[in-house]
Amino acid sequence: MTDKIRLASAILALGIALGGFFPGYYYYQSQRDNRTVTVKGLAEMNVKANLAIWKIKFKTTGNDLGVLQSQMNTNLQTIVAYLEKRGFKPEEIITGRMNTNDLMTNPYRDSKAEDSRYILDQTVTVRTENVENTENALREIGSLVSQGIIFDNQDYSSPVSYLFTDLNQVKPKMLEEATQNARQAAEEFAKSSGSVVGKIKTANQGVFSILAREQIPGANEAEQIDKTIRVVSTVVYYLD
Repeated sequence: MTDKIRLASAILALGIALGGFFPGYYYYQSQRDNRTVTVKGLAEMNVKANLAIWKIKFKTTGNDLGVLQSQMNTNLQTIVAYLEKRGFKPEEIITGRMNTNDLMTNPYRDSKAEDSRYILDQTVTVRTENVENTENALREIGSLVSQGIIFDNQDYSSPVSYLFTDLNQVKPKMLEEATQNARQAAEEFAKSSGSVVGKIKTANQGVFSILAREQIPGANEAEQIDKTIRVVSTVVYYLD
């Protein structure tokens, strides 16, 4: 009988102990979840554009449509020859269609429309990975003006867009750097609070931005070869 009483007492004591342990454990876990710090980690990388898209739009005006078409074809051949001479491959040069605008069909036409009835324009697009070559050729294309070619730049923007297309290749390294910087910020916070940084609770990689390297007023990222990629990651750490 005594042994049965002792066994029953032991089971009862174990039950009481476990009954106190589990609520205490879960209370500890809930309190631990509340002890967190949210920090941001910045990572930046300087890169160069690896793709250039250059739109060369040219036009001519006059009254004789046949003469104008012949002149446009000659101008097209001159532009293509200029590009090939500067090292652009034929597959990098894309010729667009010729557009014809008859001013006499415009009911609101100017009285001088009869002097230059037709406006013809065409666009040659260069799509190349030879970015530096594009920059050099762009600076010298004014030499074609002396050959009678009229370029159309009415939108006043740069005719070349410089793009960086290898973002996926640099993402892992930048995310690693952003996470390291976030942990350093968390450790600085933990020092001041007498805590220790634990594991990551949640993490948000943030949005990757491609910016102009030179942040000057009116700077357009697509017009600059040199660029800066930036990402700000948000990380939540446990504090022990």
